[in-house]
Amino acid sequence: MQKRSEADPFLVLAKPAQRALSEHGVTTLQMLATYREEELLQWHGIGPSSIPKLRQLLAEHGLTFHT
Repeated sequence: MQKRSEADPFLVLAKPAQRALSEHGVTTLQMLATYREEELLQWHGIGPSSIPKLRQLLAEHGLTFHT
């Protein structure tokens, strides 16, 4: 697994998932926390395997997905 970067916490994701977040303007974990998991799964490039990684990133910073 790649080293986590404070500058870009999304480097742990596959490139398609990184691009999907970028295309939707999600550049921080705080921005990510404003979305529901179900919303992200509708985005091209975000698949079921991305959600646990994103959930873990959020949890490490005291955040969760929007409910």
